[in-house]
Amino acid sequence: MNEQNTEKPIIGITLGDYNGIGPEVILKSLENNQLSKICTPIIYGSMKVLNQYKQLIGLKDWSLHGIHKVEQANQKQTNVITCWHDHQVEIAPGSITEEAGQASFSCLKRAVDDLNAGKIHALVTGPINKDNIQNSNFKFPGHTEFLAEAFKVKDALMFMVSDELRVGVLTGHIPLGRVRSQITPDKLSNKIEQMIHSLKSDFGIKKPRLAILGLNPHAGENGLLGTEEIDVIKPVLTNFLEKGDLVFGPYPADGFFAARSYKNYDAVLAMYHDQGLIPFKAIAFNEGVNFTAGLPVVRTSPDHGTAYNIAGKNEADPGSLLKAIYLACDIAKFREIDQAISESALVSKPQQSESQHPAKSGNKQRFNNN
Repeated sequence: MNEQNTEKPIIGITLGDYNGIGPEVILKSLENNQLSKICTPIIYGSMKVLNQYKQLIGLKDWSLHGIHKVEQANQKQTNVITCWHDHQVEIAPGSITEEAGQASFSCLKRAVDDLNAGKIHALVTGPINKDNIQNSNFKFPGHTEFLAEAFKVKDALMFMVSDELRVGVLTGHIPLGRVRSQITPDKLSNKIEQMIHSLKSDFGIKKPRLAILGLNPHAGENGLLGTEEIDVIKPVLTNFLEKGDLVFGPYPADGFFAARSYKNYDAVLAMYHDQGLIPFKAIAFNEGVNFTAGLPVVRTSPDHGTAYNIAGKNEADPGSLLKAIYLACDIAKFREIDQAISESALVSKPQQSESQHPAKSGNKQRFNNN
C-alpha cells in the first residue's frame, strides 16, 4: 500500500454475474452510503447495470459516484469503477449469458489488479456463475483457486465464518471421487497450520481450539468403516498436540453438529466441501461469509451463489454480503495491528538492516478504523 494515512479501509466489491442477485445485494448493503462511516466502498462493475437495478428495486433517489481509478474515490459516497464497455448492456435477471460471465471476469480482474497493487485494503467478491465465467484467463472451479494462483499461494483455505461457527475444508471444489486421494498427512498438516495462523492473525485468537472431522461414517468406527482416521488423521493430530496446539478429533461429522459440539471450538476442519458447508449453511445461511485464508491479501464473499431464481425480484437478502464487508474491515484491521506489533519488535533490534524491515521491503497503507 502507499505510505499514507487514511481513516478507513478501502474495500473493493466485485459485481459478480449481473444477471444474478449480486447487484441487488450490493446496492441494498450500500444503500444511501450507510457503510461510509466504517469503510470507503468501491464497486467494480458497471454504472449502467447498477442504475438499471436501482430503478428495478426502487432506489432511485440515491446517487452512485462514478470514478476511473481508486485515487478518485470519495470517502463519503459509494464509488463505482466501470470495468468493461457497457454502452449496450441490458440486464436479463435470471438468465445465464456469456456476456454476463465475461463481464464478471472483467470486474474480478480489475479488482485483483488493484488489490495486488496495494490500492485497496480488501476485496469482497460478488457471486459468479462458475461456468459462464470460464475463459483463457479463468480456468478454475471458483474464486478461491483463481486468487490462490493470482497471489502465488500453493493452497489457500476456504474458511466459512459466522458469529456462531467457523468451518474450513481440507478439499474444496473437487469431485467427491477424488477426495480420498487428497487426504494426505502433508495436506492435512498444511490446512491445520493455515487455520491456526488465520485464527491468530485474522481473528485475534491467541490460543485457538480446533476440531477435526473424520472422513468416514462414525469416524471410521475404529477401522470397521474405513482406516483413514487411524492411518492419516490421528497421527497428524498427535503431532500437533505434542507441539502444544489445541487440535482435537477426529469426530464423526453427524453427531458433532447434532450435539452442537462446535460451540466448544474456535473452528472446525471438515474433510470435504459438503461435509462442512451443508451444516454451516443450515446454521448460518444469510449471515455466513466465505473467507479465503492463507492469502497475503484479504478476500471475503457472501456464502450464497447467484440465485437466478429470485434475481431482479427484490427478494434477495443482503445479510451475508453485509457480513462479508464487515469481516473484510475487521480482518484488515487485525492484520494492521499484527503487522504493527511485528514491526515494533523488529525496530527494537538495532542489528536489523533497512532492507529487511517490512516497512521498507513492501508498501503498506495504514488506516485507523475508529
